[in-house]
Amino acid sequence: MSRAARMHVPLLPSSAANAVPDVDDGRRASVSGAVFNVSTSIIGAGIMSIPATLKVLGVAPAFVLVVAIAWLANVSVEFLLRFTSAGQSVTYAGVMRESFGPVGSVAVQLSVLVANLGCLIVYLIIMGDVLSGNKPGDGSIHMGVLQEWFGFYWWNSREFSLLFTAIFVLLPLVLLRRVESLKFSSAVSVLMALVFVGISSLLAIAALVKGKTQNPRWLPELDNKAAFFDLFTAIPVIVTAFTFHFNVHPISFELGKPSYMMSAVRVSLLLCAAIYFAIGIFGYLLFGDLIMPDILVNFNRTSDSGGGILGSILNDAVRLSYALHLMLVFPLLNFSLRSNVDEFFFSNKRHPPLVADSRRFIALTVALLVISYVAAIAFPNIWYFFQFVGSTSGVCLAFIFPGAIVLRSHQFPFL
Repeated sequence: MSRAARMHVPLLPSSAANAVPDVDDGRRASVSGAVFNVSTSIIGAGIMSIPATLKVLGVAPAFVLVVAIAWLANVSVEFLLRFTSAGQSVTYAGVMRESFGPVGSVAVQLSVLVANLGCLIVYLIIMGDVLSGNKPGDGSIHMGVLQEWFGFYWWNSREFSLLFTAIFVLLPLVLLRRVESLKFSSAVSVLMALVFVGISSLLAIAALVKGKTQNPRWLPELDNKAAFFDLFTAIPVIVTAFTFHFNVHPISFELGKPSYMMSAVRVSLLLCAAIYFAIGIFGYLLFGDLIMPDILVNFNRTSDSGGGILGSILNDAVRLSYALHLMLVFPLLNFSLRSNVDEFFFSNKRHPPLVADSRRFIALTVALLVISYVAAIAFPNIWYFFQFVGSTSGVCLAFIFPGAIVLRSHQFPFL
């Protein structure tokens, strides 16, 4: 897109201008399917740390921050779709290439690679924690569901349980070639997130009736310098929780119209913001200031929170529903990661599209899954690395790059 053309791209174009390359009507995706896919992209590992952000920020500031970041995410997606329709590209990296040349494309591809690969590794680590437990460096033991049910055996070890999950659950899903094909797994994934919130809510209400909850802190406690700087650690967590921009273009392209995509995005953001705040407030009521960055650890340590056998069943249901949710989120992030890696290494027009080259598609899919599995086994605790990814590549994809595209095309040609 030329400089002159970019200068005339309106920030608020008419709906007639919002057109992307059409897709075959018989294979066009549905808005409901897009809502499930977008919601699944949003609700990932970030949900487990939302209650911890309420402990750090307080209930009122956390609510304001969740609403503000959800609104900013909506604005940034709108920017991406509008400048996509104004140019020739149908990918995030392509839009950045039109504005900033090859440097912009490479920046997006590297950010997507770091953010998505990091999230996929974190997902596998959490699945391993749920199924086979973990042993933190403080000497405590976090037993997994399989170990609590059957004891310690080789077949429920972390390595074997993750290998079984990768081969028989994740591999069939990541081999699907169209995002729309994932709409049913995405619907189940959103359902599992709702189950996670629902059971947590029941446990919190039961604890409230019994008088076992603590009064929530509405504002942060700033009694020392460390507490003040802790406030800034909560912001990247919420930003990461609303970073889904790498899946905007593949989902939007299959819908056919940006206006449909924006409707799906807005519904998804409202749904996910409600889920985030619900799990945050109920998790905080249930565990108070003892809340851990990974809320699943709290459910493991308080297996009697619901009372006897019922409490154990509910806690297992919480952990298993969340693990299943991540298993179903995994292929969506893998879809975006695979597309960007392929565009980065095989952007030459001599190569056929990825979906048309079965050998390249399968090789790249298996390679990314193997890398994620090996990293999850080698580094079983990368929580701080996950925060680093969310505060760097995640914020670039969600806010910095879309804003830079707007500034580049309007009144700031020096960028």
